[in-house]
Amino acid sequence: MVIVHHLEDSRSQRVLWLLEELGADYEVKRYNRDPETSLAPPELYDIHPLGKSPVITDGDVTVAETGAIFEYLIETYDQDARLKPEAGSQAARDFTYWLHYAEGSAMTNLLLKLVFSRLPERAPRLMRPLVKQISGRAETGFIDPRIQEHVAWWETSLARSGYFVGDALSGADIMMSFPLEAAATRADLSSCPNIAGFLKRVHARPAYQAALERGGPYAYA
Repeated sequence: MVIVHHLEDSRSQRVLWLLEELGADYEVKRYNRDPETSLAPPELYDIHPLGKSPVITDGDVTVAETGAIFEYLIETYDQDARLKPEAGSQAARDFTYWLHYAEGSAMTNLLLKLVFSRLPERAPRLMRPLVKQISGRAETGFIDPRIQEHVAWWETSLARSGYFVGDALSGADIMMSFPLEAAATRADLSSCPNIAGFLKRVHARPAYQAALERGGPYAYA
């Protein structure tokens, strides 16, 4: 039985969705963020030394990092090979790229956007105007243009089939859902019909909806 150590409003929601698509049995152990810091609770350190989510346990196996979790679950539970292309194919190479890009290049500037946008409210009151000015310049001068570069790349990549790999949903699409959902809350995607269509399709999937029911409220949905 897979146990998903699930932090609210986090990347672990994708793990629940993947498990639903795989039809695998799993349990959800929920963790709430600290209301002041938004950080994960210390109980997660009992599962993994870094105290982060997502992390899963499957018998005596513990796996952390979303990409590694996806590789493990697909290798172990995707008996029909529905969610990963045949090894050695160009599609398989594309799959590997998007699987790791999602947590690498795609998320870096989105996380910077989140951090810099929250700096003013967490600064001492007298310092807030200055911090707001500095953080605003960092966002408009560097972070926002980088995000738009990635958004343009997603829009172009989805133009062919509506999916990132092949002509149907794969594990790479499930991985990429989080950056796209995060970007939708932090960037203007009104001129991106392919991204909008992708999010509409995946949000309508029964497995996605079932994962939301199991995982609870999800701010990016």
